Amino acid sequence: MPTKGRKPSQRDIARLAGVSQAAVSMVVNGKADQYHLAATTQDRVRAAMLEVSYVPSVAGRSLRGGRSGLLGVHTYESVFPVAVDDYYHEFLVGIEQAAVRARQDLILFASTQSADGTRSIYTRSGNRLNLADGAVILGSQQSNEEIARLAAEGYPFVYVGRREIPGVNLSFVTAEYAGGVRSVLDAVAAAGHERVAYLAGANAFGPLLERRSGFSAGVQALALHGTIDVVDPPESLDAPRLRAMVGAGITALLVESPELGRALATAAEAAGLTIPSELTIVALDHADNPMPWSRLAIPRREMGARAIELLLELLDDPDRTPRSAVLACGPLDLVSIAEARPASPRPRSEAATPLS
Repeated sequence: MPTKGRKPSQRDIARLAGVSQAAVSMVVNGKADQYHLAATTQDRVRAAMLEVSYVPSVAGRSLRGGRSGLLGVHTYESVFPVAVDDYYHEFLVGIEQAAVRARQDLILFASTQSADGTRSIYTRSGNRLNLADGAVILGSQQSNEEIARLAAEGYPFVYVGRREIPGVNLSFVTAEYAGGVRSVLDAVAAAGHERVAYLAGANAFGPLLERRSGFSAGVQALALHGTIDVVDPPESLDAPRLRAMVGAGITALLVESPELGRALATAAEAAGLTIPSELTIVALDHADNPMPWSRLAIPRREMGARAIELLLELLDDPDRTPRSAVLACGPLDLVSIAEARPASPRPRSEAATPLS
């Protein structure tokens, strides 16, 4: 094994895996299948590489025209294991399906997790992602400094979700969140609703800001009275608060997150409100409560698959030109969108009140 302070070599890997140095070279340079190296041998080599944190030179591998056939998945938060109704589940299913179609292996980077559950791309030995030809990155708690450094190094990666860092051109795949929210408002307005509230959480990052921007633009375009109400913590949305909203004339709610959805379900039951006859509700994201509510379909599985496709395009492009994809949200079901209840006439000055 390598002495302390020395980076592990292919000779070290060969000794640990019990194979020849030539076999290690085949795996590192993506030639193992070409030379019919047994799958079990390839697995031993890769396991040894992980054990000693061996990081092959991507530049050298590229000059030799080879790839390892490994695509990385780096998450800034823990996402495994995931239940079927977990936020990340569909992303990961899409990533796996696309990798299978492309006959690529996946490697999850998890060894850099810190005590608080967050993960880093870089360790004392360098960029861990170099074990793979390129990587798909997920997570809302990203380090902009790390992402900028990764881009400057020329490492090929695709972010799931729009990420904007000044001076850095990134490859990403995202959903048309603003357009999806506008489709919700169109359906709500068509049902006769005029006073609509958007229930927002304390977080404010990319996709959430796009949803809120779409709401603001939509209520103005449709001449609705719209408010964005920040609910923090979610449990503060109780029955009295919900009754006050309904008493103020609000007949439709757009719910930003699953946490707020659960709080709203509890508050509505406690307030004795019937959904949707007394209050129209639309969830703008994955909702894991059992209520039969209308939900905006975010194309998570398609986003995960498209991220792999974009990554493979990057790997085939000698110039590594950044690219992006914006996917439309799915059709909205109308199960909890009902016709608005008759309301008493409002003073002319209240019509189309600006957002608060």
